[in-house]
Amino acid sequence: MDFFANVDWTEIWLATVDTLLMLGGSLLFTVILGLPLGVLLFLCGPRQLFEERRVYALLSFLVNVLRSLPFIILLIVMIPFTVLITGTSLGVAGAIPPLVVGATPFFARLVETALREVDRGIIEATQAMGATTRQIILNALLPEARPGIFAAITVTAITLVSYTAMAGVVGAGGLGDLAIRFGYQRFQTDVMIVTVILLLVLVQILQSIGDRLVVHFSRK
Repeated sequence: MDFFANVDWTEIWLATVDTLLMLGGSLLFTVILGLPLGVLLFLCGPRQLFEERRVYALLSFLVNVLRSLPFIILLIVMIPFTVLITGTSLGVAGAIPPLVVGATPFFARLVETALREVDRGIIEATQAMGATTRQIILNALLPEARPGIFAAITVTAITLVSYTAMAGVVGAGGLGDLAIRFGYQRFQTDVMIVTVILLLVLVQILQSIGDRLVVHFSRK
């Protein structure tokens, strides 16, 4: 046990809870914001129901800009906005806004891709039956794209795990913060190893749950 002499298991537990809170909160808001954005991107895209080239070009540009911005830079740039919304730039509350802004465009693109894979015949058949736009989206597009959307949520969740680790640089807390403060700055290798293992386990659990959901909602 001498190897783990520097490991404070209570602190590890609290950091793990912080990471899970950041992941859960940011993933929830990312899905709430990214799903409609992905649907809008799809509907306004070329040869789709509401082809609007200007709207699509504008949305696509904004999504691409946010996706191309390194997350560590986004964290720093968003500090004034984060403080305005949450009252702080530290801790779990201070991490969630930049996490959401960083992940939402990424998730929206994945949703758009999943919707593009839906058979156009299904959409045309639904239109032929006189369905409204809302009915087409809710009863045809989203149900048919469910496996792809759950796969997108899984990929986004795993991306958010790495983002929460990077958020430790600006004092967001969590396992990434422990790895930086103790594992890197104080050269406590045992703390670094424990945090890395916990992050790997979390990623494996998320991937396993995501795979099961994709299989469950896929057509036999």
